[in-house]
Formats: sequence, C-alpha cells, structure tokens
Amino acid sequence: MYLLTAAAAFDSAHFLAGYRGKCANLHGHTWKIEVTVAADNLVEAGEKRGMVLDFSDLKREVRALADRYDHTLIYERDSLKSSTLAALRDEGFSLTEFPLRPTAENFARVFYEELGKTLPVKRVTVYETPDNRASFEEV
Repeated sequence: MYLLTAAAAFDSAHFLAGYRGKCANLHGHTWKIEVTVAADNLVEAGEKRGMVLDFSDLKREVRALADRYDHTLIYERDSLKSSTLAALRDEGFSLTEFPLRPTAENFARVFYEELGKTLPVKRVTVYETPDNRASFEEV
C-alpha cells in the first residue's frame, strides 16, 4: 500500500464547555493537521502516472481545511449564550461553530470524514501541541 502525508497548521482559540480543569477557560493552540491518504496502486497513465495523487492537490485540500479554522474562536454548538455570540460578532471576532466539543480527537474524526469525501483518506492526526496528538482512522 502506498501512503502520502501532507500537513498544515492553524492558530485558533477554543475552550471545553462542561470540563473541570484549566481547558474550560478560553485558550489557544497552534494546531497541526497531518492527513495520510492511501492507495493499493499508482495511477498508470497520463500526467499523474506513477503517483497516488498529485501532492499539490493533497496539500491544497489540507491547507484549505486549516485556513477555515485559522485565527478564529472555535466553539461547540450550544455552548455559548446567544447574547455572548452576538456581542463577540458585534466586536468583529471570527467565530467558528463546531458540531462537537473542540478536542483534538473530535477534530481528527470530523476532518477525516470531511476530507474523505474527496480524497482516499487513511488517517488524520491532529496535534494540539508539538508533543500531544490524536488520530482517527477506520479499521
């Protein structure tokens, strides 16, 4: 099996609603996304002959995903009061609603599912810090 991996990073803030600990407070990370795609065979003809897919296509997809979350406050749906959201929007802050608690584990799964619509994704790894990461792959 052939494996290709591309990575991109984004900076954002988040908090863990309902969590007892310092991560319940608003804080930020430089997140890194690593996306691994897989194929049993290489393209046999044309300009992409000898490739799983063009690295530039893979990098573009991963970068576009990271850009959507860059320099924004990522919050779990229904975790902030509507008045809080309105005040933050009124101040011009970038807000990104996430369907689940914004943890590295949930990012890995959601990103896997999203990128899997257009790419042969094998695994997505999300680094919360340089030393701590979570991965999702279907077995």
